[in-house]
Amino acid sequence: MNVLSTPMRLALAEDAEMLAALHDRELTAETVAALRETGFPANLGLLPASDAARKTWQMMQAAVPAVIDAERLDRFAADYAAIYLTGAYGASPCESVWLDDDHLACQAPMFDLREIYAAAGLAAENWRRRPDDHLVLQLLYVAHALRQANDAAALRGLASMLDQHLLRWLPDFAARVSDRCEHPFFAVLAGLTFLWCEQLRDLLAECLAEPRPAREAIEARHEPQQQAETVPLAYLPGAAPSW
Repeated sequence: MNVLSTPMRLALAEDAEMLAALHDRELTAETVAALRETGFPANLGLLPASDAARKTWQMMQAAVPAVIDAERLDRFAADYAAIYLTGAYGASPCESVWLDDDHLACQAPMFDLREIYAAAGLAAENWRRRPDDHLVLQLLYVAHALRQANDAAALRGLASMLDQHLLRWLPDFAARVSDRCEHPFFAVLAGLTFLWCEQLRDLLAECLAEPRPAREAIEARHEPQQQAETVPLAYLPGAAPSW
């Protein structure tokens, strides 16, 4: 087993915080300029490890405009609102909506994550405005966990959180956003965020020398317990209550 070095953990934590910030608020001219200046996403600590990831990194870099004007900012704002504010794209950034059988917000995943956060001394600032299972808060937790993960148990806990939460719904979120966005920026950002989390999970598996569980095994853990089959009572002569 190889524990992640401190510099690597800190670099990955900064990655997660940067991704969280981009999902957190509307783009400004200053943010776009900073992304262009730093060569985002080439400045991420976790570099692409597959052809699909490399293509996504390239698409993300191309989606950051060299020149920003009011019209582009308006288009960015429209996509942001449709994803994160109004739900117009049907691509909720909250886990419960994807995993709950009735696609309702603030369901079991939110409470599960609340317990995970509480164990780390964290809490959502205002769960009514931004529930615990919101993408931004999950990425911020990943950043916090990486900063604290100085032993195998901590790495294993982070791996479990990724398996049981982020990686169960991020693929569907990314696909929906990619399909419905008007501008490529948020479309590609969603896919990049998913692939970054996938690569982080692969890295944790390598460090722990423990293979990732199959998706079927993960989903089986979340299936409702089947109730024992009800057996009708047989009629026994003389056993009925008497008047």
